[in-house]
Amino acid sequence: MKNISVTELKNRIANNESLHLLDVREPDERLEFNIGGTFIPLGQVMAMQTDELEHLKNEEIICYCRSGKRSTQAAMMLETMGFTNVVNLDGGMLAWQAG
Repeated sequence: MKNISVTELKNRIANNESLHLLDVREPDERLEFNIGGTFIPLGQVMAMQTDELEHLKNEEIICYCRSGKRSTQAAMMLETMGFTNVVNLDGGMLAWQAG
């Protein structure tokens, strides 16, 4: 699993790159603030309920959560499931909003 900084991700978004973002937070957290992407809470990822991501097995998927801990777990689980290019957002949405 690789990591990406908030600055790098913001730059890639600003450059209109086509990105696959995965938000693994809880629904109430997503309602408060989100940067888009597919929404699959960590519990569903850990239960391997990720059918909507299957077509992205070999694409870069950038996981994010509130602080980076849950997204690290999600990224490791996705790798276990055969995803080949999983990236974790360092610091999550806390770092995003601070930076």
